[in-house]
Amino acid sequence: MVAERNPVVNKAVVKFRELSADERTRDLFERREKARRDQVARERWAVKQREVEFAKTLLKRNRPIEEIMEDTGLTHDELENLKIS
Repeated sequence: MVAERNPVVNKAVVKFRELSADERTRDLFERREKARRDQVARERWAVKQREVEFAKTLLKRNRPIEEIMEDTGLTHDELENLKIS
């Protein structure tokens, strides 16, 4: 509906349909999206690992659990599991 009233949007919709119909282009897009999602997952994992290492340091210093939760974003259960390991 919007595409019918706006020539720029209509042109984009037509181009999108053309690219979507091309198997090679679609495959390339899917590969790039997978690579992007994988990179985001690696970055999130790295951040979580830094939080865990920081929490371990704070636990060794006997900091209050609530303070560590606030500083790291880890949950109470996650911190309790770190204390055990």
